[in-house]
Amino acid sequence: MCGPAMFPAGPRWPGVRVLQMLWALLAVLLASRRLWAIKDFDECTWQVVLNEFKRVGENGASDRFFEQELVDTVGNLFQMLVDSPIDPREKYLGFPYYLKINYSCEEKHSEDLVRMGHLTGLKPVVLVTFQSPVNFYRWKIEQLQIQMEAAPFRSKEPCMAEEVCGMSWYTPMPIKNGSVVMHVDVSSNGLGTFIPDKRFQVNINGFLKRNQDNNIQFTVGNELFDLMPWYFVGISSRPLWHTVDQSPVLILGGIPNEKYVLMTDTSFKDFSLVESWVRVLASECIKMLCPVYFHSNGSEYIMALTTGKHEGFVHFGTIRDGQVSFEMLPRKWSVCEQIGVTTCSIIWSDYIAGEYTLLLLVESEYENASKRFQVVSYNTASDDLELFYRIPEFIPEARGLEFLMILGTESYTDTVMAPKGISCNPYNHLIFIWGNFLLQSSDKENFIYLADFPKELSIKYMARSFRGAVAIVTETEEIWYLLEGSYQVYRLFPSKGWKVHISLQLMQQSSLYASNETMLTLFYEDSKLYQLVYLMNNQKGQLVKRLMPVEQLLIYQQHTSHYDLDREGGYLMLSFTNFCPFAVMRLRSLPSPQRYTRQERYRARPPRVLERSGFHNENSLAIYQGLIYYLLWLHSVYDKPYADPVHDPTWRWWEKKKQDQDYYFFLASNWRSAGGVFIEMDSYEKIYNLKSAYELPERIFLDKGTEYSFAIFLSAQSHSFRTMADLGTVFQLHSQVDVGVVLADPGCIEASVKQEVLINRNSVLFSITLKDKKVCYDQGISGHHLMKTSMMVNVVGSSGLCFQETHLGPRMQGNLMVPVFIGCPPGKRLAFDITYTREYSRLKNKHYFDCVQVDPEMPCFFFRDIFYPFFLIQDLVTGDSGSFQGSYVLLVVGGGPTLDTLKDYNKDEIYRFNSPLDKTNSLIWTTRTKRTTKDSAFHVMSHESPGIEWLCLENAPCYDNVPQGIFAPEFFFKVLVSNRGVDTSTYCNYQLTFLLHIHGLPLSPKRALFILTVSVSVFVGLVIFYIAFCLLWPLMVKGCMMIRWKINDIIASESYYSYASISGISSMQSLRRSRMGSVFSSRMTEDRAEPKEAVERQLMT
Repeated sequence: MCGPAMFPAGPRWPGVRVLQMLWALLAVLLASRRLWAIKDFDECTWQVVLNEFKRVGENGASDRFFEQELVDTVGNLFQMLVDSPIDPREKYLGFPYYLKINYSCEEKHSEDLVRMGHLTGLKPVVLVTFQSPVNFYRWKIEQLQIQMEAAPFRSKEPCMAEEVCGMSWYTPMPIKNGSVVMHVDVSSNGLGTFIPDKRFQVNINGFLKRNQDNNIQFTVGNELFDLMPWYFVGISSRPLWHTVDQSPVLILGGIPNEKYVLMTDTSFKDFSLVESWVRVLASECIKMLCPVYFHSNGSEYIMALTTGKHEGFVHFGTIRDGQVSFEMLPRKWSVCEQIGVTTCSIIWSDYIAGEYTLLLLVESEYENASKRFQVVSYNTASDDLELFYRIPEFIPEARGLEFLMILGTESYTDTVMAPKGISCNPYNHLIFIWGNFLLQSSDKENFIYLADFPKELSIKYMARSFRGAVAIVTETEEIWYLLEGSYQVYRLFPSKGWKVHISLQLMQQSSLYASNETMLTLFYEDSKLYQLVYLMNNQKGQLVKRLMPVEQLLIYQQHTSHYDLDREGGYLMLSFTNFCPFAVMRLRSLPSPQRYTRQERYRARPPRVLERSGFHNENSLAIYQGLIYYLLWLHSVYDKPYADPVHDPTWRWWEKKKQDQDYYFFLASNWRSAGGVFIEMDSYEKIYNLKSAYELPERIFLDKGTEYSFAIFLSAQSHSFRTMADLGTVFQLHSQVDVGVVLADPGCIEASVKQEVLINRNSVLFSITLKDKKVCYDQGISGHHLMKTSMMVNVVGSSGLCFQETHLGPRMQGNLMVPVFIGCPPGKRLAFDITYTREYSRLKNKHYFDCVQVDPEMPCFFFRDIFYPFFLIQDLVTGDSGSFQGSYVLLVVGGGPTLDTLKDYNKDEIYRFNSPLDKTNSLIWTTRTKRTTKDSAFHVMSHESPGIEWLCLENAPCYDNVPQGIFAPEFFFKVLVSNRGVDTSTYCNYQLTFLLHIHGLPLSPKRALFILTVSVSVFVGLVIFYIAFCLLWPLMVKGCMMIRWKINDIIASESYYSYASISGISSMQSLRRSRMGSVFSSRMTEDRAEPKEAVERQLMT
């Protein structure tokens, strides 16, 4: 019944051993701590598929994730939302996909279950984790999550029921620039049916595109839809190569005699068989591809080993933004030439990204036809090559020991060492050299031979979790297991534990196991070991991914190997030997995780629908899409130089609407909200106070001098304390339960352990503190070029022997491994504290003059006032925001009189405009601060500096600026602030560039004199004109009056003559006489006046 791949045949066991096996099986069933009630928890599971925007509500719809463009289908809906907290004038977009969520239980109809869950208050909670992008030169490095609550939605299928027949829950599937790998964790809100949490891989498949017929196809080959059994049955397994936590599409090749590869973007939840025609290095004969599991310097890597003309070289491939480029290394001479042999072959290559080092496993041939193996280290940056380690020719004689230190003085067997590969863990620096042996080293100098692995076997490949666990696959498809830091190697398959496990699975008729199966690959995912196997049942094949139950197998193995039958009275009693040194292990005093994991999280709930059934419609789901988009957009644009008064990306969203919160609630409670939805402002927020989940964080980031502390509580199996007396002291209690802390880089980090014996509880409390030593890192940009190291905590004697029973199965205890990153943590930034700067300037200068045209986003500062800049260190993860207390260099690196005329200065100009050593009369500013950089080129400032005085000397760009209007000249300075090389308080290289608006700049003396002359001339001219006008005005008035009188007289005369024809002759005569009388009287008056004037002249003389 057993196929050769997973069930090797063996001799029949004797009857005694059969009886022992039955007793052992009974012991396993009785000794299991899992309750039958708890077993029911595993019967229900979440189901998640992807739906396009237009296919929401369709039964059976499932789409592939490859569209990345946002859709503009929700803007019109937001225009209708008047009297709501949002601003309809803003731009709201949608995502191309939704997550459709259901759940199923064994032997129960899914639609009934979902409907029942909805009626009992069940709501799925979806947590989407965006994996940080690789290319940090293009995208921001951050750890981002968004937590959403799924919205219930009726199926569009015809239904006879009044309310609902079929339904599902939906959430938007958000997209973030630069992230192509997303983890979707689905959990319950705690109401209704208990459903265990489940994680799904929802990744963007960049190998898909739409053709001219709007059909989806692969860009690397043709998809095959028939999985023939001969593709998989009986073939040898091969490693699954990928970049850890970064590869959106997993590719498994190696199908014999075919160019087919298995491709999946859901971690083998579903997959495609593709006939691939992509080929690289077409002119080379490639004998092997070697994986690089970790990215570095913004790129991913792959290595190709060739044969023929380029034997002894490595083709080193760099992958960035989908573009692949190869370089042949070493750059000058081949490896063979540099190690001094005529013939050699590179068997394997491993790249240590953080150290820019290639470890090459080289087989050398000498003149006497002998072959030796050695490990060569090559530095890709300096092009230096050196011998790393010379592998012994024969396997050492262990003489019953579990391990043996290779010193060169030990005895050896006759078995020749045949190395096949090399692997390094970048966190704990543990190096394995493997073949028909297993060597390990933690210091790159001394190697240890692990004797538990039999020399009769040969290792084909290794799968590493990089969190402390290693799985080994041999050429005969055996599976072995090893915990890093220990020396015991356990065989998982074939083993007694596997026979017990497979028997139980077949008894339960599990669909994940069959009597005829072939393992295709073995790999780790989220620190759990998985198999990809091809099952054959009744001539039908099936490809499944299943969990490799390592803990359960080790438990079965213990129980079947170590048990006793003791007679008590008339009965035989089973008893087992528990090799675990403790009974209970708990973690205590764990700090809030976000400060160390740097995980940012947002929470967004769907808008409330004003419908009594609570079901959403397409419009409300689209509005939910737009709100999620706008929340992530606010997050992306929050990294601006000017700090907001409130340190939170969502503050500006509700800044002007928060005061009307009660009004919006009143509208919703009276069913009057526009659009039939109610948007709660408190439902869209950033979470800063996540609590610890009673386990060590996934990773720890340490800044300069940062500490991380926690405690381990261990309850002993029995009385495990003893008294010891030192000379001159009283007796002290000592526990036989010990804890060891192993640091990968003890020169960079240190750990302290304090033990507290709790004798009344038969327990021990170990307080552990991990601290950075401030010596192994210089300064770097936030999240860039971090140093990888690790901390391992081991309970002595617990490796592979201690387990904790949970409702999800047993979990291994006693071995903890946490990656540690030393450097500037992600999510920390420097911001210009404009609020405090303006307040402090007003206090010190006794006034504050803003620009005439006030810009609230960029306040102005007066040129003649002393400028006192202040800055904030803002933690985007924890929400902390405090004054920057370190030192910094401030430089003006650009500027212009207007925003449209800004110019970046070159290095020479930056020096002349900012350096106190400048002799060209070009300084823009100065300060009374005496401290300078080491070369005295620039001032070093701090929050206690006396301030900045603006100069704008003759050769400065802000000198003699022409005013734009009647107001004083203005200037925009582009200011760079950096603490690089002058601040020893942090590993962070803070760099902030912002614009500073200065008004009231003075004019040059020449231009000022010219303007004064012109102004005085104009003023004097106006005064003269005014005086002349005042003097001439009476004469002008008199002249005007005379002219007016004459004009009136002429008019009167003309009027008189116009009536002359009507008057009689007598009238003419009387008129003539009157005129003659008037003339005579006027002459008489003149004659009398002449003697009077003559008399007056005589008197004056």
